Amino acid sequence: MITIGRLADYAGVTVKTVRHYHERGLLAEPGRDSSGYRRYTAQHAIDLVKIRTLAAAGVPLARIKDLLEADEDTLAAAIAEIDDGIEARIAQLRRARDQLAQLRGGDRLFVSPEVAAYLDDLRELDVSERHLRLERDGWVLMQTASPEDAARWITEKRDLLAETEFRTLVLEHDAAYDWPPDDPRLPGLAERTRDWFAERPESGAVGNPAIARLAAQSLPCGSSPAWDRLARLMEER
Repeated sequence: MITIGRLADYAGVTVKTVRHYHERGLLAEPGRDSSGYRRYTAQHAIDLVKIRTLAAAGVPLARIKDLLEADEDTLAAAIAEIDDGIEARIAQLRRARDQLAQLRGGDRLFVSPEVAAYLDDLRELDVSERHLRLERDGWVLMQTASPEDAARWITEKRDLLAETEFRTLVLEHDAAYDWPPDDPRLPGLAERTRDWFAERPESGAVGNPAIARLAAQSLPCGSSPAWDRLARLMEER
């Protein structure tokens, strides 16, 4: 006859775990002796080791009691079923790890490789993190709403970014976010932007201020008073 502490030590579990198994009806509780202590037998130890083994193998506690009393064929079938469930969870965890690995790569989880490369180009240009975030979120929306157009536009934007004046305009528009809406630099920036795109009618949606404004306003903190005025100025002609 042994105490609950020695029983737990023998099976490699805690006393709290033994009591939990009692509460779940998995391990029978022995009666108390004259001193008021519960005394366990070798059979309790055997049952506890079986319960611990099944639990460690991933068998839900709700099924362990039935499996302890099952015949060999029933036990084998139940174990196979549980193993299939564990395999499915492993596959799910692997997918989760793949997504986490992509997250470590930053933007590449949310956008196409072409957009991610464009965002890298913007980083090299030293635009603000705010600008990068808005660009990324805008492309997430565009790729979802119109994948074919987004694929065409990103190719166009990467080509445009190779031009010095376009890079200058990008940096000035980025800086203009924090300008006051009556900043005297805004009309000049709007005119230069209009003129630059007017020389490139094939630029399509990339040079369309209405589309740019709509994309910006669709995002949290996606616009500013200065940007709103800049968009209006660009639409005036």
